[in-house]
Amino acid sequence: MSEKKSNNNLMMTILKGRTFIVLIILVIFFRIMKSNFLDPTTLAMIAKHVALYGILALGMTFVIITGGIDLSVGSVVGLVGMLAGGLIQEGLTLKMFGVTLYFSVPMIIIFMLLFGLFTGWINGLIITKLKVAPFIATLGTMYMCRGFANLRSGGATFSSIAGKEGLGNVGLKTLGSNWFGIPAGVYIFAVLAIIAVVLLKKVPFGWYVTAVGGNEKSARLSGIKADRIKIYVYMISGFCAAWVGLINTAQLSAAHPASGDGWEMNAIAATVLGGTSMAGGSGTIVGTIVGAFVIGVINDGMTMCGVSEFWQKVIRGAVIILAVVIDQTQRNLQAKMALQARNENK
Repeated sequence: MSEKKSNNNLMMTILKGRTFIVLIILVIFFRIMKSNFLDPTTLAMIAKHVALYGILALGMTFVIITGGIDLSVGSVVGLVGMLAGGLIQEGLTLKMFGVTLYFSVPMIIIFMLLFGLFTGWINGLIITKLKVAPFIATLGTMYMCRGFANLRSGGATFSSIAGKEGLGNVGLKTLGSNWFGIPAGVYIFAVLAIIAVVLLKKVPFGWYVTAVGGNEKSARLSGIKADRIKIYVYMISGFCAAWVGLINTAQLSAAHPASGDGWEMNAIAATVLGGTSMAGGSGTIVGTIVGAFVIGVINDGMTMCGVSEFWQKVIRGAVIILAVVIDQTQRNLQAKMALQARNENK
């Protein structure tokens, strides 16, 4: 019995550290395949992408812990980019007054972050008040946001987001530049990650989120306003998506309506790889961060090795399935070990 228990404990340790182990294996593999994989230039490129996927995954972590899903984040990225790019390049025209208003970059950033919160609020309301399943609700907003992104410019790209000094709307490109040799997005990712850790582990809100995902009925009976918590987590997800839209637009120096297409899958994969259970009730920010690194390394590593985009999609899909299977294996093993512990104590 003790040997079996020891084997179970070893297996549980491996499962808990699976994401970090996979990351190390991937780095070694791509370093062997491409000698320049760990060069500073390559690492900076990977860091850029990890920051984008990671910020999206931070918001997704809160959503999935409650037992939900947010498929709209990639489209919000594209729509935020188009709205921000449009405000810089064309301003806001008030036809009834015959004037065009131009806003400073800090104001545009605030507007876009508020818009991200608004889209999350809409998702939350649809899910909690109209009782629409999260998958369907966010799938609908995904298509709506992507449609509005294309409508904003008729499908065209806003190619000039530098702004003009005379209009006072310069500076967005700062979010896409390097600060002391490190992409600005990495700093923003780090700050948001710290805030996410505090929210999830250091304040009552995090306990409420976990309780709602673990057993919503029990959470309601204990006095937790489950609907309000769900709305908040979708607002957090929208807020994170808005940041990614701004950073991505700054990095590209342009706004395109197709930006962020499919990125919700990267966010979900990073979150699940990091140990957040698709069944809800458990998850960690640190795990999500490591998961984001895994996704970033896989994507950039495959691109550097010349893997077809079609095969990349196949592999990303397989990674998501594998992550869910491993998560279920871990949950089953935990339940088995708990049952064994109860039997031993009898």
